[in-house]
Amino acid sequence: MPADRTLDQLRAAAEVRPRDVPAQRRGAPGGAATGDPGRDDGAVVRTAGEHDTIAGVAARYVAAPRDTGQAATLLRAAVALDLAVTFRGGGTKQDWGSPPRRLDLILDTTALTGVVEHAAGDLITVVRAGTRLDELPATLAGAGQQLALDAPLPGGTVGGAVATNTSGPRRMLYGTVRDLLIGVTLVRADGVVAHAGGKVVKNVAGYDLGKLVTGAYGTLGLITECAFRLHPLPATVAYVSRTVDDLAEAGRLAGTVRAAQLVPTALEVDAPAGERATVTVLLEGTPAGVTARAAAARRLLGADATDAEQPPEGWTRYPWRDGDVGLKLTAALSGVPRLLSDARAAADRHHLPLALRGSVGVGVLYAGLPGASDPERVAGLVDALRATTAAVGGHTVVLTAPAPVRDRVDLWGPVHGLELMRRVKQRFDPDARLAPGRFVGGI
Repeated sequence: MPADRTLDQLRAAAEVRPRDVPAQRRGAPGGAATGDPGRDDGAVVRTAGEHDTIAGVAARYVAAPRDTGQAATLLRAAVALDLAVTFRGGGTKQDWGSPPRRLDLILDTTALTGVVEHAAGDLITVVRAGTRLDELPATLAGAGQQLALDAPLPGGTVGGAVATNTSGPRRMLYGTVRDLLIGVTLVRADGVVAHAGGKVVKNVAGYDLGKLVTGAYGTLGLITECAFRLHPLPATVAYVSRTVDDLAEAGRLAGTVRAAQLVPTALEVDAPAGERATVTVLLEGTPAGVTARAAAARRLLGADATDAEQPPEGWTRYPWRDGDVGLKLTAALSGVPRLLSDARAAADRHHLPLALRGSVGVGVLYAGLPGASDPERVAGLVDALRATTAAVGGHTVVLTAPAPVRDRVDLWGPVHGLELMRRVKQRFDPDARLAPGRFVGGI
């Protein structure tokens, strides 16, 4: 089909009214749903430009729906036109995961913005997926509330955080994005809209839709709205830090803090390549309570520990830049000290400058390497890190890497339950139309 004809049909689909979107069929994944009412503006549908790429793969078209109904009609059109679709929010993680095997249409969520509902009395908010995470604090602060999700990459969106299961330092107290998400609106590959969670008591087919789509990299459907549990803003915060000479000592200090009764909001380590390691404890609460707990934290960390009201440099950020190699390392809490020491030792053996930063309070670390690193050395280090994380009850995943490294290493590594994941993908997207190949095992 000629490209201009396809573009015309996509534009025509954007004009379809929400009442034309079919209701969810009984027994299908996700529950009942309809389109959004009151839509007046058409979506922007255009030919893709040179920057409209996903992990280096160029798209043919870009569409930016303004509501769930438009998104549904566009996905229905994609089925009719046999187009493969990948979703994009702020574009901060388009180099995460594997390149799509095929890419025709990027469905951009940046027009799906704003707070749909803020039930302050119930500590709940409903937010459109294209809303920037870093814009929500100012919106919710008026009610003395917060969505306790950190924004490690400026410009990242709510939908992108859910799709990649992004959580930061405060996960230790408040939980991950999977824990805070209580409802979701999803457009399936066939254009059917599904609501789950929130006021919906039970999904028709028994799927926990919110948990399924969290971390699925957009392979099961387009997230258009998210309902979150909120928390009160703390009256006082304190960041208690100590810098030590080596990661073994940092691991020991982290264990000491975890064993105490401080109830920290976060417990982080920051160890730039070739530099000393800093352990930081975040405490929140009443002024008197935080003062007392901060004094206790200083005693636990050592005489040269300091405290401040502002976070240290790099707080919430990943230890890599655009174009670098970024990894996620996990471990059981008992294995964190070994992971810290072994990771740095493995990097030294492979003559690579490894930066480490992350949540030693929950066993989730991030590691960064320069993008120009030799792919063979990176592959050797990844193998060593996978051996270490497996020994301490965790995993190593390459989140992002330049093409030469991506071509040399298995980004995901061994994954349990892969066949079950394939069956879920088949149920939701039988034609493998959504982000094909982006996720683990080529899903």
